[in-house]
Amino acid sequence: MSEVTQQKQPTVTPLRVVVALCLVAPFVAMLWVSSYAKVEPLFAGIPFFYWYQMAWVVISTALTMLAYQLWQRDQRARKGGESK
Repeated sequence: MSEVTQQKQPTVTPLRVVVALCLVAPFVAMLWVSSYAKVEPLFAGIPFFYWYQMAWVVISTALTMLAYQLWQRDQRARKGGESK
């Protein structure tokens, strides 16, 4: 009898950790209100409290796009590894 040894790919990989960090970072930044609940420094006359949150809209979009691209790369690598 021939045994087919199939190596199971690890569930937690460094790439998946980076994806998770990209998705969790905006939540941590927005839930830690005491870090940005202030008026100074002003940016174009806008208090820090407001422009910090608006900056995170753009940052969150970029991090979500990065997480998606990394996830797609991980999924392609897993599909390619299964056929071997």
